Amino acid sequence: MANDAYKSAVDYIHSLGESEWKLGLERFQSFCDRLGNPQDSLRVVHVAGTNGKGSTTAMIAAILSKAGYRVGEYLSPFVYDIRERFRLNGEMIPPQTLVRLVDEIRPHAESLAGTEHGHPTEFEMKTAIALLWFAQEHTDFAILEVGLGGRLDATNVVSPLVSVITNIGLDHTDRLGSTLSEIASEKAGIIKQDVPVVTAAWESEALHVIKRVSGERHAPLWQVRSDNGPYDFAVFPVDTIRKCDFRRSMTLGEAELSGGRVFNYRGINTRLSGVRVGMRGSFQLVNGATALAAVELLGGQGVNVTESAMRAGLETAYLPGRMEVIRSCPTVVLDGAHNPAAAAQLADELLNNFEYENLTLVMGMVSGHSIEGVVGTLAPLAKRFIATRPDNRRAVPARDVAEIARRFCDHVSIIEPVAAAVHASLEGVSSRDIICITGSFYTVGEVPRNIVSA
Repeated sequence: MANDAYKSAVDYIHSLGESEWKLGLERFQSFCDRLGNPQDSLRVVHVAGTNGKGSTTAMIAAILSKAGYRVGEYLSPFVYDIRERFRLNGEMIPPQTLVRLVDEIRPHAESLAGTEHGHPTEFEMKTAIALLWFAQEHTDFAILEVGLGGRLDATNVVSPLVSVITNIGLDHTDRLGSTLSEIASEKAGIIKQDVPVVTAAWESEALHVIKRVSGERHAPLWQVRSDNGPYDFAVFPVDTIRKCDFRRSMTLGEAELSGGRVFNYRGINTRLSGVRVGMRGSFQLVNGATALAAVELLGGQGVNVTESAMRAGLETAYLPGRMEVIRSCPTVVLDGAHNPAAAAQLADELLNNFEYENLTLVMGMVSGHSIEGVVGTLAPLAKRFIATRPDNRRAVPARDVAEIARRFCDHVSIIEPVAAAVHASLEGVSSRDIICITGSFYTVGEVPRNIVSA
């Protein structure tokens, strides 16, 4: 019976994916009003950005948890289990709690459906669950990852203690705009009056927008950037910002510090050397430095976090599907890279942080992202390319992915569904080869768990 109730709750949430998406926060604010505005009781760190915002959210939450605080964490999207989106001190929401919250919230959602606002969307329902759960659990902090953009995202009903914008890149151009300035403007929409902001954005076009919005709202702005080398990061106030290319500085061939997962940090008031990041990928270093800067900004508001908590949090923070190695001989890597910038980071990792003879790519994507940009970045590295299609209403047809891949790779095939593509990728490979499954978190989420021990 309990399993039936849980399945019914999850099915209901997913059924809302067809609800009408509307510009503006009016519907979600009205939804929150009906729930008693749980967001108003939360102490929030709000995290936006094109890439790295999930990892940064997880790192901030882990640091604060290690410091002894009770920390809620709202993430987007999930990979294997919807409960990944809602965590309390690193633990997923219990199934029975999710059922209870859906039962509590559903009447308000259905009541709202009868108004001019219409029924809340799937994302709005998930966000309401997170806000209400964190309020009921009396969390010390809620670390909220933006779902899409920022300005009109449902999470933007909060009044945060700190705002974070990890970086700015071209993605979701159908909704956020076709230029870095337009996208930066949407993400800078999370900046609130007098609330400090930290960003690791480096492009002058994007920084100009973030700086302008921060100035208009009297929000102190800090930038994380590489300093004296690719494994050294510093935090500077906006007045000293200069252009800094993190993509260039994050190659593992430039240094060998514990496989590229250790960095030095010169922050606002903190100096740390040899800080280890648990999550794989050299791009996680700048996420770690950004998380530290956000925590330092909380310190300016009376929050006490020790050096040991900072170190332990970064070393233990974890999210699935981010450069996740699930098997060896052959090596199988899962990564949800779904836009050109993330694909470039993944390509850099595959070229510089793995030793292998041949690469097989298994890729499935969903609409709203640059298929050509992702495929064109990764396919040239592959000996074999398998195009597939995740089970998602926005999935891109596998033939479209394959058509682009054939420009860059001689051995391209189409195999559906994802599970069949993954099993096929293991055929005919040697123990010295590598298989990378990527293109979307939805694709990664359909990887059969039994291949780990196969």
